Amino acid sequence: MFEINAKLNKRFLTLLSLMVVGGSCLNHAAYADDQNSFIDDATLNVNLRNFYMNRDYQGDRVRDTGEAWTQSLITDFKSGYTPGKVGFGVDVLGLYSFKIRGEDNQIGTQLLPVKDDNSQANSFGRVAVAAKMKVSNTELKVGEWSPVLPILRSDDGRSLPQTLQGWQLSSSEYKNLNLYAGQFFQNSPRDTDHMDDMYINSHKSVFSDQFNFAGADYLFNQRKDKISLWYAQLADIYQQSYIRYDKSFPLNDLTLKWDVAYLYGQEQGKAKAGKLDNKALFSTASLVGKYQKVSFAVQQMRGKDSFLRVNGASGATLANDSFTSSYDNPNERSWQLRYDLNFGQWNLPSLNVMSRYIYGDGVENSQTQNGREHGWETEIGYTIKTGWLKSLSIKLRHSELRKNWGNTSSFNDNRVILNYTIPLFN
Repeated sequence: MFEINAKLNKRFLTLLSLMVVGGSCLNHAAYADDQNSFIDDATLNVNLRNFYMNRDYQGDRVRDTGEAWTQSLITDFKSGYTPGKVGFGVDVLGLYSFKIRGEDNQIGTQLLPVKDDNSQANSFGRVAVAAKMKVSNTELKVGEWSPVLPILRSDDGRSLPQTLQGWQLSSSEYKNLNLYAGQFFQNSPRDTDHMDDMYINSHKSVFSDQFNFAGADYLFNQRKDKISLWYAQLADIYQQSYIRYDKSFPLNDLTLKWDVAYLYGQEQGKAKAGKLDNKALFSTASLVGKYQKVSFAVQQMRGKDSFLRVNGASGATLANDSFTSSYDNPNERSWQLRYDLNFGQWNLPSLNVMSRYIYGDGVENSQTQNGREHGWETEIGYTIKTGWLKSLSIKLRHSELRKNWGNTSSFNDNRVILNYTIPLFN
């Protein structure tokens, strides 16, 4: 089903009206002679995404296979700003996906919505609209889009990206300092076509319509170092603090990149999900060359709960988040060894290969008190650079995940992803 979200939050409508109506009048009245970049700086891209996924469950399981194949159309329009000291613009994201293949007894890929009768939908989609206002280097954005923040990362790992509805203020008025603040009201995960209130995956029966956040990123030492401080709360459910330090060391023809981060989450306000306790300490070191990169990561979870995040959101903030697992279970400790290779040294700069191994143990949850998991993952990617298929990206992914708990926890996962981006104007 394809629909425009009609039941928009009243706070969103109020802010949107004030921005578009009041601000536009101010602009046209006072700054009509300024250069108009609303169209000149606008971009419009159409992405055709073809996604096939097969998940073959291993061992003692309640289902054999999850399989689906979809074709998606993602239209992304970003305007520039109207003339004047106060500029106004709009971003529009059109999302539509339909099923090529997907049997009702093979659910579980999250490529398509699953209906109440456990059948996969034939199609789904939505339109996300966001108004934006800019003064100097400060921007206010109101509406629906796909945020990518350390404490709330929209998941774009299936047919269509996750979107959220709310507002965000971002500012870079001071050199090397970026400031953020905002609030999201509702959430549309990657396999749904509608907006709902938010929850955390471990407590699906309690909801909130307020995700509040504030953050700062500061770069120093000639932008080789960065420190990030963030705070977020899903009102009356959880609150979370995040600190991260990134460091870069030039080493002749190589660069050593290192980061360390700490997350602390607990209950907030009315504590609708009860007492919550999650701590995560993780670090990654990477040796980067012109064509190769070797990385090693460690991650330690503490507390009785897994990583706290809004339902459907990506776990990519964590060091050991992967295609099939985030290794974020209570008390889990994990490490990762990863190798990236670009074939540019053999005159094939469009060909990339990534392979990694991740091992985790010490898991304590309702199913095990000494859980272990490990996974192998390989991705081969190629992007066509010339000709009429220029920008066509092809990715082949293979993953093997094994756990010593759960009926559907161990599986082999294969994906074929084709992305063809058509720039209509930019």
